[in-house]
Order: sequence, then structure tokens, then C-alpha cells
Amino acid sequence: MNERELEWVDLGEIPYLEAVAQMETWVRERREGLIADRLVLLTHPAVITYGDRTPRHELPAQTEIPLVEVDRGGQATYHGPGQLIGYVVVDLRQRGPGDIVRWLEQGLISALGSLGLRAVRRETPAKAQSLVGVWTLEHKKVASIGMRIRGGVTSHGFALNIAPDLSVFSVFTACGLPDVAMTSIAEMADAIGMPTPSEEAVRAAVAAALGAA
Repeated sequence: MNERELEWVDLGEIPYLEAVAQMETWVRERREGLIADRLVLLTHPAVITYGDRTPRHELPAQTEIPLVEVDRGGQATYHGPGQLIGYVVVDLRQRGPGDIVRWLEQGLISALGSLGLRAVRRETPAKAQSLVGVWTLEHKKVASIGMRIRGGVTSHGFALNIAPDLSVFSVFTACGLPDVAMTSIAEMADAIGMPTPSEEAVRAAVAAALGAA
């Protein structure tokens, strides 16, 4: 994807369905040229989201966490306190062709690198489950990505684990990968003996790496 500055919008904590309703408005406004490309950073109260292709056996049989079906790519995932959520609303008709998912992966990897943490992206073998997202060198997943492109404009985005309750991921099949091990920035930092970066520092690093101002 061609590089160009994004508008950085920070919403703090907002319920998932409320955020999605706002996102649909931003997508329509971007398609009509009323707003610039933007990166929206926020957090959600606890929710498990899933696409319409998610097998029902991958969802939790019993949980107090709300389940919400969404219109993005990817399988079931968790959003909640201790995560940084990013919605990317970009007009690909203006930016030109490019793989926005790979661009987003590389941006998150660069952001983690600027915080002193090493991460990688993984190629998906033929006929295998998708390995989209950002991973540690030990193949633990620290960021999930699920996007939609409609009318040339992207929506949805990523969930980066800063210090969430990782036990939630054990009650369902995260990302369609039954053997996936989820991790967080807090665990990555602890493993190398450094303090966990603050949420503010993570937000700033992600915005800078993705060219948002």
C-alpha cells in the first residue's frame, strides 16, 4: 500500500456495537470524500466477535461474555480491557493497489520493535489455516487482524494484546486455530526483563509506525 499520512483518532473505551456503528459512518464518509484516511484507536469492554463463516463448535458453549457476529474477515476473537483496538478506514482507490493486511502486520511489528520487542509475521502454508497477525519468535500470537473491503474502502482492523486476561482465549477457538497460544506485550516484556510499556506508549508507537498524526 502506498504510504501517506493517516488521521489519528483516539476514542478511549467504547462499547463494541457503538464503535461499529460509528465505523460504518466513517466508511461511508470516506467513500464520499468527506473525511481523510484514518486510524481509530480505542478499547472495548469484554466481547467475543466472530464472522459468519466461523464454525459454531469454535464458539464458547457457556460464557458471560457477549457474542457478536460481525462482517469482517477472520474467525472468532476476543476484545476487552488491556487490548488496543485499531480500526483502519482507508480508501484504497486513492492509495493504489497493495496488500493492506501485510502493511498492517509490518506496521505493528515496527511498533513493537520501537518498544524493544521482537515480533514477526508468518506465511500461511497452502491449504492451512490462516496465520494472519503478529507473532513472537516462539510463534505465540500477540495481535489479531480481521478486515473488510467494500467499495474500495477498508474497515475493522486489529487487536493488539497489551495486558489483557489471556485466560479468556481458552474458552473458544481463537482465530480458527485450535492450538494457538496467545500472548501479550506484558508477557513479552517480562520474558526479557523489561517493564511493560504503558498503554499510552503503545498507542503512540502504533500510530507512528502506521503513519498516523
